[in-house]
Amino acid sequence: MKTSGTGKLAEMLGRSKHTVVLTGAGMSVESGIPDFRSPSGWWRNIDPLTVATIEALETNYELFHQFYTARIKGLDSCLPHEGHHILATWEERGLVQRVATQNVDGLHLRAGTRHIDELHGSIHTFRCHHCQSIATKEQFLNKTSCNTCQSNFIRPNVVLFGETLPQEAWTNALHHIQQAQLVVVIGTSLQVYPVSQLPSMTRGQTVYLNKEVSGNHREFDFVIEGSAKEMLKEVNKVILAN
Repeated sequence: MKTSGTGKLAEMLGRSKHTVVLTGAGMSVESGIPDFRSPSGWWRNIDPLTVATIEALETNYELFHQFYTARIKGLDSCLPHEGHHILATWEERGLVQRVATQNVDGLHLRAGTRHIDELHGSIHTFRCHHCQSIATKEQFLNKTSCNTCQSNFIRPNVVLFGETLPQEAWTNALHHIQQAQLVVVIGTSLQVYPVSQLPSMTRGQTVYLNKEVSGNHREFDFVIEGSAKEMLKEVNKVILAN
């Protein structure tokens, strides 16, 4: 295991015929979105176990609504950074076949990535918690009741603690991970089950890229320590130079 070498990752990308990229909160930090587990992340300021849960939605909707309203409005000023655009370009060039993400912010889609699995849902789409009817952003922000069942529990389509992952997204991601020759994990601590298990489900090579690297990642074939945006820029420079 090594902890540097963007050139080596560039070579691995060039050799692989099927590459999957798995991203987490660290991918979005440089777009101005705080992550969850760093000292400055939301995990430190608000305990998600009291907010991002079905129980909070059903018994303390006011707190639930305030939390997600703040997150939604906070995203209005956030744009994909250069790293997001690089991944979209790699997809277009055939270097990446699939992106799976734990992020709900939609930045990969905004950057142009097309083949993506949003494993924890999307904060940009909404539904009624009771009857599952489609709702709008305006309904959620304005606390408008459901058009179908008149329930007041409109929610973003994000995966709350205790909920299962979207079946289609999980199945697609797992399929591509199992077919991959290379899996690149970017900006995630891999502490959330079941996504944490995905890298171990491939027969291909595995690369871990994160700003903070601990001994828990010895199972990866290759490790790069650094910010997602800067490391992706460095890898892309090597690719463009060849």
